[in-house]
Amino acid sequence: MDDDLDGMDRDTLIAEVKKLRAGIRQHRDATGHELCWHHPDLWDLLPEQTEPAIAVPPWPKFMRGCIHYRQSLDEQAPGAPVHDKEFNG
Repeated sequence: MDDDLDGMDRDTLIAEVKKLRAGIRQHRDATGHELCWHHPDLWDLLPEQTEPAIAVPPWPKFMRGCIHYRQSLDEQAPGAPVHDKEFNG
């Protein structure tokens, strides 16, 4: 799967690492409503281009998952500032 790395020279490998780090940082630095989104841009950093086979839960189960995720943020980042803005999609 990662055979493409074998043929890369040092400069190309460094450029690849920088590209991947930038994508990870963008994902890490997501805040507010952006925490809840599907992130195909992150997946596009991989060399293999596939159509992700995602499965979407039914609404009630999905919403319970969102609530659980939000509660986990209270536990994992209790001092995080509150982003008190409505989503304007």
